[in-house]
Amino acid sequence: MNVSLFAALRRRGTRLYGTRRLKPPAMATSTHKPPHAILPSLPEHLSGRLFAVATQHHLKAGEPLFVAGDSGDGCYRLERGLLKVVITSARGDERIVAIIGPGEIAGELAIIDGRPRSASVFAVRDCELSFISRKDFEEYTRQNPEICSYLVNVLAARLRETDEALAATSFLTVKARLARALLELAEFLGEDRGSGRILIHHKIKRSDLAAMAGVAPENVSRVMNDWLQHRVVTRSSGYYCLEDIATLKGQVKASG
Repeated sequence: MNVSLFAALRRRGTRLYGTRRLKPPAMATSTHKPPHAILPSLPEHLSGRLFAVATQHHLKAGEPLFVAGDSGDGCYRLERGLLKVVITSARGDERIVAIIGPGEIAGELAIIDGRPRSASVFAVRDCELSFISRKDFEEYTRQNPEICSYLVNVLAARLRETDEALAATSFLTVKARLARALLELAEFLGEDRGSGRILIHHKIKRSDLAAMAGVAPENVSRVMNDWLQHRVVTRSSGYYCLEDIATLKGQVKASG
């Protein structure tokens, strides 16, 4: 499994572009907590008691947290590192549907329905996680029934995410999809290099971008070569630098 494949399809940040919200890539941090993530959104007096019974897990980069079809026996909060969520077709083609950063939850749907994992999750970087079993969570909700309102918020957010992903696949151009992927990579992995330039501090292959954006590899090559020629992006030692953020955002807005 190629550990550098990932794409962020979750709602994040503070600035609107196209149809989604994205915080400025240069301001990316490891402490943000998206509003739809059920356990990070809990009040401190609830989450503190719940995670008091959590067990700790460690993953090395490239290792699976779980794979599609595994038993849905609980969920994980990521304390440090990065995870990617992968779905695979019958032919073995991959699509990366989410990236999970510190403070977010992996596998939270299992604590709602207890069904097998519908996707696979892999460590992009070394990770530290806290695990809550479904049994512990159910006991917790019996003692704290107010948590049910947070479950409703999770379900609503999942539906919105599905709508957004479908819209991106159906209506965005190839350039817009790739721009969207690069901007979201910069959100998690971006380093401000001054003058509006953002370095994505993780080596990314063009095949990775194809899986992230859901486009054919040959289309990635065509668009990226054009952007490299016009210095919308540059590449050095395997690292991409976003030189013209305005142009990339404009591609998304034009198709949104």
